[in-house]
Amino acid sequence: MVKVIFDKKFQHIISKIKDSSTQNSIKNKTEKIIENPEIGKPMRYGRKGTREVYIGSFRLSYRYSKEEDLVEFLEFYHKDKQ
Repeated sequence: MVKVIFDKKFQHIISKIKDSSTQNSIKNKTEKIIENPEIGKPMRYGRKGTREVYIGSFRLSYRYSKEEDLVEFLEFYHKDKQ
């Protein structure tokens, strides 16, 4: 079973979202990531070691460590803020 950690910044951003469809999309995507942590696109350069999945025009960033069997959700942001 994969251990899951939610970063404080991630929790703060998610708590501010009022749109229920976006909340449901985030919930569904996090469940899929927990089931299969390697579904996200691996990042390069400055964000090496993290992965991203798309939720509409937003990005959900997370880190997956196969050795530790750990998924850490890091950030949720609009694609223009990359």
